[in-house]
Amino acid sequence: MLITFVVAYLLVTIGIGLLAARRVKNARDFLVAGRSLPLYMNAATVFATWFGAETVLSVSATFAQDGLSGIPGDPFGASVCLVLAALLFARLFYRMNLLTIGDFYKERYGKPVEVLTSISIVLSYLGWTSAQLTALGLVIHVLSGGAIGLNEAIMAGAAVVLVYTVFGGMWSVAFTDLFQTVVILVGLTLIALLVGDLAGGAEKVISQAAAEGKFDFFPSDSAGWWAMAGAFFAFAFGSIPQQDVFQRMTSAKDEKTAVRGTIIGGLIYFCFAFVPIFIAYAAIVADPALTELFASEDGRAIQRILPDLVLGKMPLWAQVMFFGALLSAILSTSSGALLAPTSLFTENVLRPFVPHMSDRQFLLTLRIILVTFTAGALLFALNSTSTMYEMVQNAYNVTLAGAFVPLVAGAYWKRANTQGAIFSIVLGIGAWLVADAVAPEALIPSNLIGLFVSIFGMVVGSLAPQIIRSHGHSIETVLHRTRGHHGAHQ
Repeated sequence: MLITFVVAYLLVTIGIGLLAARRVKNARDFLVAGRSLPLYMNAATVFATWFGAETVLSVSATFAQDGLSGIPGDPFGASVCLVLAALLFARLFYRMNLLTIGDFYKERYGKPVEVLTSISIVLSYLGWTSAQLTALGLVIHVLSGGAIGLNEAIMAGAAVVLVYTVFGGMWSVAFTDLFQTVVILVGLTLIALLVGDLAGGAEKVISQAAAEGKFDFFPSDSAGWWAMAGAFFAFAFGSIPQQDVFQRMTSAKDEKTAVRGTIIGGLIYFCFAFVPIFIAYAAIVADPALTELFASEDGRAIQRILPDLVLGKMPLWAQVMFFGALLSAILSTSSGALLAPTSLFTENVLRPFVPHMSDRQFLLTLRIILVTFTAGALLFALNSTSTMYEMVQNAYNVTLAGAFVPLVAGAYWKRANTQGAIFSIVLGIGAWLVADAVAPEALIPSNLIGLFVSIFGMVVGSLAPQIIRSHGHSIETVLHRTRGHHGAHQ
């Protein structure tokens, strides 16, 4: 019976996505929903895209095992990212009237930096997208009672997401996100109440968590502080130069909505992220045998805490609500995680070499790249045994070391130039990779070494004699040209 409800839910989601696809008339509709989303839809897309599989299954299970000290990146760093992005970049991105975040690097620094940053951002999405596909496969695998192997289930889940995203793009993402946000909020709230009762009440759960030190957030030594900083900055700064964040801000109907929608979505995300955290720890209190999953050599095993509890101890209606909410979280994030790198690669890596594509050809190319990227993320998911939280954190290390500094400097430092950006990207990513390979257990995390070297590269490269000629424009020039472009069409 449960699997019937789940299949029906997936079909409804696909139906909503395909209906929304009727709004896609051109590439701008596909990528940023025609820049027309109202506040409630804009906030819903921000929340639903970020509230993914790792939040429900992996972050919650990590808290149950390690407490707050084990999750500084998500939800803390992730929420800070959304607020910072809204306050520092939403108005600027909206006024620049760009199609992708790669266009910012092109306008500010020229094509070489556009291609370099876009490739690094696209590569970062492999880990994040793979985390969602892994979760979707895990749900299908669990619901089938093991009859469908995990790898086969991952491939089946990827096919579901691909179907409606490849036709509707951002319009399908927006409408399905709105539907899925409602299911997430209602479903997980009911499950929290039910699991809390099974554990003896919310007061007992919170008291036991406090007694076991789960609320101890700050480390007791310098090594702990450095590790926390590495995880926090990976999310708080590394996830700002991401196409999905850019896409949601610039899909809004106006710049005020872009700012407000991102902040509201981020604050709802921060508050509601603690609901699955409560559920996971309440599950441990209700059934201490679930802690045996912590001993597994496969890091993904702890992510089964909630599915195993719900299937083993919950009535059918609760199982339907839980898996409906879980599938909503996974599908909403998966669709965005597929669309973002697709648009970035097509517009900023491929198109510079094929500049004369018509809009129809560009739209077709977007869909072909979407299928190709899905296949790449599948291969990554099928060969990884990391938890989803680890996969997402590793993904953001790429952009922390290679794309964050050129973004901030390009927006707020007038002397930032092409040479500085290239130095920042190459040296930052290079330092991160070398440090991670040579001294992965060093006191200072390798991603922070990459960030520090990236800052150094930007400053030295921009101020030193210019061996590499600058190809970009100032922010003022880009904004003036954009206003002129709008005026010519009024």
